[in-house]
Amino acid sequence: MGETVRFGISMDDQLLESFDRLIEQKGYANRSEAIRDLIRAAQVELDWEEGEKEGVGTVTLVYNHHVRDLSDKLTEHQHAHHDQIISALHVHLDAHNCLEVLVVRGKARDVRRIADELIGVKGVKHGKLVMTTTGEGLH
Repeated sequence: MGETVRFGISMDDQLLESFDRLIEQKGYANRSEAIRDLIRAAQVELDWEEGEKEGVGTVTLVYNHHVRDLSDKLTEHQHAHHDQIISALHVHLDAHNCLEVLVVRGKARDVRRIADELIGVKGVKHGKLVMTTTGEGLH
């Protein structure tokens, strides 16, 4: 971690009031912590857009397990990407619907492609990729 540097920021008073409300809602100790978090989030987003850096994400799927061959298709996709899908959680939501949360690690573009393939399987009711970082390079 590098040396801490102090700097000033100028902004509209209404924007600052809005930011202070956000800080309070999120429970940040101070403005500096909130700004650092915003910068880190922007870095992670940029890394994902570029697609070359190693990243990690969760793919959340909701589906009706009674749909013909759907469970088998999802399992086949997961086995096809066993090097990138490092963990899976399966939850029975009710008598028909299941939730799966998959942890996927790899180059950002590959993680996004795997997520798109899984979410696009016919019969998946809802799917979402949440992307984050391995922490490498963030301070």
